[in-house]
Amino acid sequence: MSLVTRCPVCATAFRVQRAQLAARGGRVRCGKCGGVFDGVAGLVEEGESRLSLEPSPQLGLFDPSREPPPAVATGEPLPAFLEPPPRRRPSWAWAFIALLGFVALLAQAGYRYRAEVLTYLPDVRPVLEAGCEWLGCQVLPRRLVLMSIDGDELRVDPGRPGVILLTATIRNTAPFPQQYPSLQLFLEDEGGRPVAGRVLSPRDYLDGGRTPTQVADGIAPRAEAPVRVHLASNDLPATRYRLVLFYPS
Repeated sequence: MSLVTRCPVCATAFRVQRAQLAARGGRVRCGKCGGVFDGVAGLVEEGESRLSLEPSPQLGLFDPSREPPPAVATGEPLPAFLEPPPRRRPSWAWAFIALLGFVALLAQAGYRYRAEVLTYLPDVRPVLEAGCEWLGCQVLPRRLVLMSIDGDELRVDPGRPGVILLTATIRNTAPFPQQYPSLQLFLEDEGGRPVAGRVLSPRDYLDGGRTPTQVADGIAPRAEAPVRVHLASNDLPATRYRLVLFYPS
């Protein structure tokens, strides 16, 4: 059975089904003025004086997807549930946090790709050095996979009795400068057992003509560094050796 409800704004009466009133707590929209009202509170009885009923212009439940109607003609404000939410303006605090995050991201990228940065922007090295001094890191990268030892040889020095001579070439195959690595020399007997060993720093195996600044500059991209070290033989029962590149922690 249909009921009759009256819009409190324009006083237009409409027929409405019970299911329509029950679906949204009785909230309905007037098909004539567009106002949203309580359809249950607006129910009227059809008395002897016939009501002038408008044809149902799709009188239905309030649809949130529809645009809210304008303020009613009496000047009353829109119901709270019809008012659009206020726009939120970003605060200075959020903008500052976003800026800090962006700076941190740049710093992380600069640290991770510092080798590439040095290759294309060598003038920024003082900035990277200052940052690494604060972070306790190395400016020049340490990528041993792009390092190799070529032409290494360990032999008796003919001009110096009791002295053996180690010669080799360290090659940097990277397209960027790298820090000089250290060398680990293992002396082994015929059974492969170690009988002696020694760690050689860059200052130990590089030419004496290189200054500390040149050593700190590292091996240039796709360049070589000669190794030449004199060692005391001490009549050790060593018949072979191994030479390993490494970076101290």
